Amino acid sequence: MEKILPPRNCDALLRTLEFRFSQNMGRHPGVDWSEVLAKLEGAPEKLWSLAEMERTGGDPDVVGRGGAEQIVFVDCSPETPKGRINFCYDREALDSRKEHKPLHNAVEMAAAMGVELLTEEEYIALQNLGEFDRKTSSWLKTPDEIRKLGGAIFGDRRFGRTFIYHNGAASYFSSRGFRGSVRV
Repeated sequence: MEKILPPRNCDALLRTLEFRFSQNMGRHPGVDWSEVLAKLEGAPEKLWSLAEMERTGGDPDVVGRGGAEQIVFVDCSPETPKGRINFCYDREALDSRKEHKPLHNAVEMAAAMGVELLTEEEYIALQNLGEFDRKTSSWLKTPDEIRKLGGAIFGDRRFGRTFIYHNGAASYFSSRGFRGSVRV
């Protein structure tokens, strides 16, 4: 499958991203929309990934830079994206379930979308930009040493602070999904 948006879809997405960018300037101090636009126009596959984030309810927005040359987009929807809930953590967890299997898993869907799961550090940084996941939670990229023991980590915001927890990787809930990032 070609991961390139048709020109009219690109224009609509760029208008949406520019509007969100202008409405949330505190998320990306020192970043100018003209720089973001130039990078996006040179990376059509990243536009496709951002469109997937948008389609599944992620409200992607610029949250800063990844080094001097990269612009970082993250799902900034108030709650975990609705189009990415009821997933266990990864394929191994999905295959381990004997009954009541979820339809998908977070790691493979993120890869199919061309996005990365947020790390614990990225999630905490996002929470410093606003209040996210006050009623939901998001799977996070889990360190290998935790995953090897059958677990996975997730985060949410409760009582005015960010919490990082653990759960069995095969678990899934209607209020847990995942947030992604794209570097352009």
